[in-house]
Amino acid sequence: MDLAPLSELPGASYVMPVLNEEAYLGDAVRTILQQDYAGDKELVLALGPSVDRSDEIAAALAADDPRVRIVQNPGRDIPIGLNLAIAASRYPVVIRVDAHSELTPDYTRLGIAALRRTGAANVGGIMRAAGETPVQRAIAAAYNSPYGLGGGAYHGDGEAGPAESAYLGIFRREALDAVGGYDEGVRRGEDWELNLRIRRAGGLIRFEPALAVTYRPRASFGDLARQFFATGAWRAVLVRRHPRETPWRFFAPGALVLGIALSLLALTAQLCGVLGWAWWSILHLAPLAYLAAVAFATTRLPGLRGARARWLGAVALVTMHLSWGAGFLFGIAGFAGRAVDRSRV
Repeated sequence: MDLAPLSELPGASYVMPVLNEEAYLGDAVRTILQQDYAGDKELVLALGPSVDRSDEIAAALAADDPRVRIVQNPGRDIPIGLNLAIAASRYPVVIRVDAHSELTPDYTRLGIAALRRTGAANVGGIMRAAGETPVQRAIAAAYNSPYGLGGGAYHGDGEAGPAESAYLGIFRREALDAVGGYDEGVRRGEDWELNLRIRRAGGLIRFEPALAVTYRPRASFGDLARQFFATGAWRAVLVRRHPRETPWRFFAPGALVLGIALSLLALTAQLCGVLGWAWWSILHLAPLAYLAAVAFATTRLPGLRGARARWLGAVALVTMHLSWGAGFLFGIAGFAGRAVDRSRV
């Protein structure tokens, strides 16, 4: 992928899908407009069919600052909203932002400097989850732990360098145009899929740990479960499309759910006298090993103090793992199209 050299201060277009974000939208936009970057900036909000005050807040923000513009996203899906916002934007650098995220003041300046220095098509940094209530703090701790999401460098403190994908992303517009933008048929995992196509086209995806974003996760276990079930289901779609590029870690939650299901079936059959207890009891090793792993991981969750906080952290881990795994199996079975993330409604 041949990308022309960037000017010293290229304009930056921020694109943000918005759906039911009245509690977070104002703070997210504030951190964007207050970036310490001297180049031109604009923010395009793609408004989905919210049922809260998100549209009213967005309209007030646009009225207060001419750099903020609005496009409508009646279909509500994130990749559709992102493509609409990108099409309405104009600058050579496109920065994906989230209404649940807050940028550090130097995010744009450092990210564009990395684009210019490395020739990358997309750079991303570290996602730091943070919560306000006890449950949200527990969920954030699980996000920040390798025992929660794991895998991606942007969940930890890895070394700068080439990456598989990037959190949010600071893109060269040429790279987005070259691959056709986001795939609107992928409702979750759209970032990974887009970065895969960029890499296949010869573009570099780069991880820059100096970039940091504060992310506000779901505030209840029910919403977390709905989010992760949909994410797991759509990850299965990507696994079926791109089996050779799929890291092994994507299969672990589904295997866990299968192991627990087999153990429960075997236990039921044993209690009914259909199966014996000697050999079939080996199936119970899966849930027992998982419980031991969760107990160990809970003691390593960052920022949690006290028995209640750690108990909530354990619930967050189990909710993440089992919801994602169940959704993955649902998607592998071919039903991902029915998995819609309703956790924002």
